[in-house]
Amino acid sequence: MFDSLSAAFQNLFRSLRGRGTLTEENIREALREVRTALLEADVPFDVVKGFTDRVRTRALGQEVLHHLTPGQQFIRYVHEEMAALLGGTAEDLVMAGSPGTLLLCGLHGSGKTTTAGKLARWLSARRGRRVLMVAGDLRRPAAADQLAILAEQAGAAVLRPNPGETLADFGPRALVHARSVGCDFVIFDTGGRFQMEADLIAELRDLRQAVKPANVVLVVDSAMGQESVRVAEGFHRALGLTGLILTKLDGDARGGAALSIRSVTGCPVLFTGTGEKLDQLEPFHPDRMASRILGMGDVLSLVEKAQEVVDEQAARDLERKIRRNDFTLEDFLLQFRQMKRMGPLEKVLEMIPGGSTLVGNREAAEDMKRFAKKAEAIILSMTPRERRHPEILNGSRRARIARGSGTTPQDVNEVLRQFKQAKGMAQRLSQMQKRLRIRM
Repeated sequence: MFDSLSAAFQNLFRSLRGRGTLTEENIREALREVRTALLEADVPFDVVKGFTDRVRTRALGQEVLHHLTPGQQFIRYVHEEMAALLGGTAEDLVMAGSPGTLLLCGLHGSGKTTTAGKLARWLSARRGRRVLMVAGDLRRPAAADQLAILAEQAGAAVLRPNPGETLADFGPRALVHARSVGCDFVIFDTGGRFQMEADLIAELRDLRQAVKPANVVLVVDSAMGQESVRVAEGFHRALGLTGLILTKLDGDARGGAALSIRSVTGCPVLFTGTGEKLDQLEPFHPDRMASRILGMGDVLSLVEKAQEVVDEQAARDLERKIRRNDFTLEDFLLQFRQMKRMGPLEKVLEMIPGGSTLVGNREAAEDMKRFAKKAEAIILSMTPRERRHPEILNGSRRARIARGSGTTPQDVNEVLRQFKQAKGMAQRLSQMQKRLRIRM
């Protein structure tokens, strides 16, 4: 979503890094480019003005750190003010209560029911909660079936309404049921409309009054631009929201809603949805999102994702293999598969400092995807002995592997070259770590 905005900031920062001094004139020029980039991203004018005014005040205030150049100092101000604009600090769901409760609301098409499934999975996997999903959309018959499918995938229980039951009656019954079956967190999925209507709000207010949820969370379609901000304001006035979830951040909209919704509504963004799969829900960290937008990467989130998909014992085994110089093509294949489990390549690249330039370069990103696919096919076409001893791969073996994988001998040679480079780099890193341990 932030490709064009990130590209604009990176171009600006490249021009600033070499500056020996920052004057009032070049600060004004830089802020003009910042203002243009944000306005083109569909951020409201008053939000942009407040942001640039704060950066200007700090830049002219000469808060200089000795280890930073003036250009780096300006970049630091932009990053810190961007993080503040996005909310400053990460906020979490209120987990208190027996059971804990969350009322989820939103318009049709915002991804609300899918988000309910993602939340159930996140609460179960990350927080160890036993979740009950409550089918509170009383008007759409298929909604309960959809929720039941998602609940099964997320490892959660589900409760359907009785015929003719109102939300005000269904809500308290769901809490009693949750306690009786040992669930300690309840997600109320509710009905949506194509626009805010009086009967929708009345229905949600009745449920809110009946169950007094600790969390009232609105799912917002960020692809709607500034309309999504107005929707959030309306729901907040009517219900008193405690948080927001932004969906479709993997789309190609300009991103103004994501940048301005906290500032305009005063409600914290709790999560972002980055795809359709149940594991594509990320806790929202303003400082990390600011780093991604500015092209600085998000190493902390990358590490967290890696920890989710990498088995600790497997990682220790790999470290021992590298120390003994036993890194094989089977290990190389395992690394490709683990990276695939971390999510779409574009999302992984966004978290690597400087990697967002490859995301913007669609051709380079596609080349990386194609190489990973070919490498997997090539390695799987080898015998176990060939994977463990690639030095035996002569010309005839390489030709056979190419035929078996639907590639060319040149492709096989390229995979072996990349493997050799990766093995050498891993060995050098291992030796460096060993020297550091000796010195300590």
